[in-house]
Amino acid sequence: MAVLQLLTRLPRPMDQVWPSLSTPEGLATWFTPSDVLQPRLGGTVTLGELGTGTVTAWDVDRIAEYTVDPGGRIRFHLEPDGETASILRFTHEGGTESEQTWQARFERLGESLGP
Repeated sequence: MAVLQLLTRLPRPMDQVWPSLSTPEGLATWFTPSDVLQPRLGGTVTLGELGTGTVTAWDVDRIAEYTVDPGGRIRFHLEPDGETASILRFTHEGGTESEQTWQARFERLGESLGP
């Protein structure tokens, strides 16, 4: 099974990044439409063409993990980077999307957060 891991620095503190990873509106701005997202462990989630599944980890303001069929397990783990930035540790297990695809998405995420 393929596992992709990336580390990305984002120009905003964690509390400003979290909604982009954990709400339908936030995910739609840079990643994919999310028609359903129950923000809790065991909640239902739909991530566009990646599929429908379950929230498999949820630590408010830090970790959002979604396991969808057929798209695999997608984990976003935020950490502080000083007072004004965040580090995003990203893991995608079982997916078929390339590192370049995810890097382009994270560039859009950074742009959506502003300078």
